[in-house]
Amino acid sequence: MAESAKSNKRVLTGIVVSDKADKTIVVNVQTLIQHPLFKKYIRRRKKFMAHDPSNECGVGDKVQIIESRPLSARKRWHLLQVLEKAV
Repeated sequence: MAESAKSNKRVLTGIVVSDKADKTIVVNVQTLIQHPLFKKYIRRRKKFMAHDPSNECGVGDKVQIIESRPLSARKRWHLLQVLEKAV
């Protein structure tokens, strides 16, 4: 992806929790939100299905995913880069 082009697509960072499907990974993304009344930070997590065209990711890898057009019924994200491989 070209670094010079500015994109409005969201980029998320998470951990791969499944790589069983062909060319698809499931990424668990954890975010912190602040409770509106108590001001305490709460961890929220959500799983996203992302397209991995070369099947390079494994369970436990830390990855970045980017928004894309719908690729299937539940897959709307694309693997951007692998930040850290699992041991």
